[in-house]
Amino acid sequence: MKKYSAEVIQMKQGLSETCHQFFSTLSNPTRLAILETLRDGPKNVTEISKALNQEQSMISHNLKPLEVCRLIFSERKKKERFYYLNKETMEKVFKIFAYHAEKYCPTKGKCLTNRGLHEQRKKNASKPVYLAHH
Repeated sequence: MKKYSAEVIQMKQGLSETCHQFFSTLSNPTRLAILETLRDGPKNVTEISKALNQEQSMISHNLKPLEVCRLIFSERKKKERFYYLNKETMEKVFKIFAYHAEKYCPTKGKCLTNRGLHEQRKKNASKPVYLAHH
């Protein structure tokens, strides 16, 4: 069994807690839908609610954890609060998800097993390649 220094254990625990909070926040389908909706620009609760066809109370309940994790920000304008995406973080996350889905989950959201991935690569390798001459 490996022995770790107190500093390494503390660092691992801190990172694990941060990762857990981050992925727990993203694991909720409503929160993911909110994030995708906010990619189009800032919106208030009513606009998000209409876009997702959900009750405003459900949207408000799910905005809080997104804001606590700083995945979104909010700003008050007159009597309304508008929410907007933390693009610095979330656009990178969306790119990683898109890359992963394209490479490992080509079956409409279902990730492939090792065997399925091997079969997919084999199938793609047997496809003819056409070169265009200019």
